[in-house]
Amino acid sequence: MEGKGCELCASAGGTVLWESGNCRVVRVDDPHYPGFCRVIWTAHVREMSDLPSAERQAFMAVVFGVEEVIRALFSPDKINLASFGNMTPHLHWHVIPRWHSDRHFPEPVWGKVQRDLPQPRPVVDDDRLRQALHEQLSTSR
Repeated sequence: MEGKGCELCASAGGTVLWESGNCRVVRVDDPHYPGFCRVIWTAHVREMSDLPSAERQAFMAVVFGVEEVIRALFSPDKINLASFGNMTPHLHWHVIPRWHSDRHFPEPVWGKVQRDLPQPRPVVDDDRLRQALHEQLSTSR
C-alpha cells in the first residue's frame, strides 16, 4: 500500500527548484502566493516521527532554509509553515509567504477569501528562486 496512488510519489508536486537524495523543494503554482513552496520528503513517509532523528533535523533544516530564501526574495509580512497530510498522507511542508493584503489574510490560504482582488505581489522568476535555494541549502546542510 505504501505510496500506491499517492500524488507526491507519482509526481513532483510542483516545479522542482532543488532536490537532494531525501527531499525536494517545489514551487506551488498559485499566482496569488508567489514564492509558495513545498518541501517534500522523497520516500513515502506519513509522519515526522517516522523519520530517524538525524533525518528529521535535516528535513527541517531544508524547511527553514526555504523560509529564509522566501523572506529574502519576497519580503512577506509573515511566513506560514504547515504540515497536514490529511489529503495527501506523504510527508511534506508548505512554506507560504503571506501579506496583510493577500486574498485570505488573516485566514489561512485554504480559508475563506477575504478580498476579491489582491494587490500586486512581488514576482521572482524560477531561475532566481532556484539559484537562491541552491546557495542557501548548500551552505546550511
